[in-house]
Amino acid sequence: MNNPYSEIFKIKGTKHFSCAGFIARMPLSMMAIGLITMLSQLYDSYWVAGSIAALFTFTMAFAAPQLSRLIDRVGQRKVVIPATLFSAVSALALLLLSHLQAPLWSLYVLAMCAGIMPSVPALVRARWSAIQSDQDLLNTAYSFESVLDEITFVIGPPLAIALSSLLFPQAGPLLAVILFVIGSIWLVSQKDTEPKIEQSENQTRTSALANSTVKLLSLVLLALGVIVGAIDVLSIAFAQLQGMPIAASLVLSMYALGSCIAGFGFGAVKWRVSMPVLLVRFAIFTLIASVLLLSVKHVYGLAVVMFISGLAFAPTMIIAMGLVEQSVPKHLLTEALTWLITGLGVGIAGGAALTGWVVEHLTVDLGFGVAVVAAATVVLLAWYQKHHDTRRVTQVVSE
Repeated sequence: MNNPYSEIFKIKGTKHFSCAGFIARMPLSMMAIGLITMLSQLYDSYWVAGSIAALFTFTMAFAAPQLSRLIDRVGQRKVVIPATLFSAVSALALLLLSHLQAPLWSLYVLAMCAGIMPSVPALVRARWSAIQSDQDLLNTAYSFESVLDEITFVIGPPLAIALSSLLFPQAGPLLAVILFVIGSIWLVSQKDTEPKIEQSENQTRTSALANSTVKLLSLVLLALGVIVGAIDVLSIAFAQLQGMPIAASLVLSMYALGSCIAGFGFGAVKWRVSMPVLLVRFAIFTLIASVLLLSVKHVYGLAVVMFISGLAFAPTMIIAMGLVEQSVPKHLLTEALTWLITGLGVGIAGGAALTGWVVEHLTVDLGFGVAVVAAATVVLLAWYQKHHDTRRVTQVVSE
């Protein structure tokens, strides 16, 4: 049996655009934490640092689908280059004005402008969808990209923190901007693998979010993101409660490791079960792993449970991407994938904020309850998606 990962890279250009996408998406994990590290040093206020970073993140989350919708209409190159340059120049201006101790209002404006950037993960996955006709190999490609997503979130944050702490405050965000520009320009310069524009009579009026599957799976990833955001906060809070704050990095690394292993494994298997059924099964796995959090008594036990929880994350995301790819026309695919990524990002931010409030005002144990409730929501939404998909197929057959 051939290695599916070697098979997907036999197509000319795949290695180059995947590598370019990996470089270009590094800022997703580096920029927000880099801004927090930078601004907390320069303005001596975590509230200022956190609010500016949050504005950047939420602007990115809501601007990306609009840019992706435009990309589906006119092509990646025509949108990505100007959007990248606008975002990069705004970010560089933000770094300069922070060095000059400029008024805070100017930093908020520039953070919002810097957040107007395209969704690189969606751009790369759209290229895979355009050139890979075999559904099993497309799932393998999505698995590979999901693993790269995880790797960026393992490497990016500590790298940004280290650079801004050891060199100069702007070093972390500066590297993120440089990588974003280099990767994005390299990606769109590869014209041979750029998805062709699909013409449609409704193209100018229809949004991918009008598709019920896109809406439902965006909610699935939003709930999944709440779990991730909760885990980020709970790992730190629980480790501090145990008197082992340094162990928080171990706990988070175990979650990422589990997700990477599961992502690679999922992509290597030729599944004979339908995608909606797989989504339900991994959603149930997510719920079981989240319930296990309630029984944790020691930080090392938490690390083990986090590893188990991570095993469910990448496959769930890959399945959601695959279902969307099958459910929307090509001329809406980039926007549709971006809505899923946006849902995940908003969920992570909201989950972290909610869990932080619960931990600070109530208890760490109740904070674990946030993850459990979110996991139960994932199961309910996945179950509804399976029912919705079955009903749609039945209607098509009856017609």
